[in-house]
Amino acid sequence: MKHIAESTVRRLSLYLRFLEEGEARAQDTISSGELARLGGTTSAQVRKDLSFFGSFGKRGLGYHVKDLIEAIREILGLDKTWPVVIVGAGKIGAALAQYRGFSSRGFRVVGVYDRDPARIGQRLDGLTIRAESELERDIAKLKAQIAVLCVPSEAAQVLLDRVTKAGIRAVLNFAPSPLRVPKGVALRSVNMATELEILTFALTNRIEGGPR
Repeated sequence: MKHIAESTVRRLSLYLRFLEEGEARAQDTISSGELARLGGTTSAQVRKDLSFFGSFGKRGLGYHVKDLIEAIREILGLDKTWPVVIVGAGKIGAALAQYRGFSSRGFRVVGVYDRDPARIGQRLDGLTIRAESELERDIAKLKAQIAVLCVPSEAAQVLLDRVTKAGIRAVLNFAPSPLRVPKGVALRSVNMATELEILTFALTNRIEGGPR
């Protein structure tokens, strides 16, 4: 497939949520203009984003909501089930393990791991926290494809190396440190401090009369 910009993928994810909200209201069709308004973009951008993946909708009639939902879910890989392991059962890891929204998007948490003996053996929404020493064996047995790292910075690189050597090809990292991944592995990092700093920048500039 041709290279698709991350911004396009993010907008597709937004379109999907708007479409699903429309379907819940029994909405049958939607225009590129309505999707653009909801997503804060332009009709031309909506049409361009979708054109990367085929021809959708009809001029003057818009897009059939149910059909476009199915198409975008397939594009995003949400027509499949993705086994996920969570490494680190602290506050963030435990919250993610118990988040009910994952299953509706095709993400199935199949294992939660920690190195703290006090946590190992505890139950989280039907899953038993297992020792980190079981990671490699369980990844192979459970055929996990995505790992979520909710561990301290000093442990993140070692654990990333372990899970990728065990076969994981996509990693979501919550440790506030840069990580190196081998070729062929997708890595996304969430730095909560950075996200908050972006918000405080927006607030500061708005308050002081700067750019909005």
